[in-house]
Amino acid sequence: MAEVKRRAYREWEYWGRPVPGFGDPNARVLILGLAPAAHGANRTGRMFTGDRSGDWLYRALYQTGFASQPSSTCRGDGLTLRGAYITASARCAPPDNKPTPEELRACRPFLERELDLLRQVRVVIALGKIAFDQYLEILKSRGVIRSRSRFTFGHNRQFTTAPGQPLLISSYHPSQQNTSTGKLTEQMLLDVFVRARQAMTENVKGQKAKGQKLKVI
Repeated sequence: MAEVKRRAYREWEYWGRPVPGFGDPNARVLILGLAPAAHGANRTGRMFTGDRSGDWLYRALYQTGFASQPSSTCRGDGLTLRGAYITASARCAPPDNKPTPEELRACRPFLERELDLLRQVRVVIALGKIAFDQYLEILKSRGVIRSRSRFTFGHNRQFTTAPGQPLLISSYHPSQQNTSTGKLTEQMLLDVFVRARQAMTENVKGQKAKGQKLKVI
């Protein structure tokens, strides 16, 4: 997916490889997207970087204190995440932005490894139904939940999956299809991260009340 370039980026050397997750290794909030955009992360090599979805996402992250700046154009633009980590269900740009079940299965071990390594996560935000389903499928395979049937995807919905597990918040994906039609507005996306910030803080306070020493970022 790196051979076909847009005219605006014809001078770019596209990343054209699996795109890793990135962010704060001590993140309290994990943001799970769909897949690298063909001319966004597939070009720049960083999740949600260099496309309109990223424009929306980073503005919301900046306004809620999770990002150091409100925009991201390339890997070396100085953006850092504070208390947040961004990853995706699929690591390579799929045709028509629709990863196949086979692609999702192939990429799932990478996501599972990130979930194991990010030990401080208190909130998971699933951007879009595919990301939502992928996360729940992992929980089911690990015996954390028995069934996915009680979890219904919708925008800015919060779910408790099991005691001791991160809270799950579902959100519409900031895709151009959703944002250009008004299905997702900037305020709606901002509300998701405001909720995540509040839930993260409440979760940490609850852990402190139980005698665990945790630093709030």
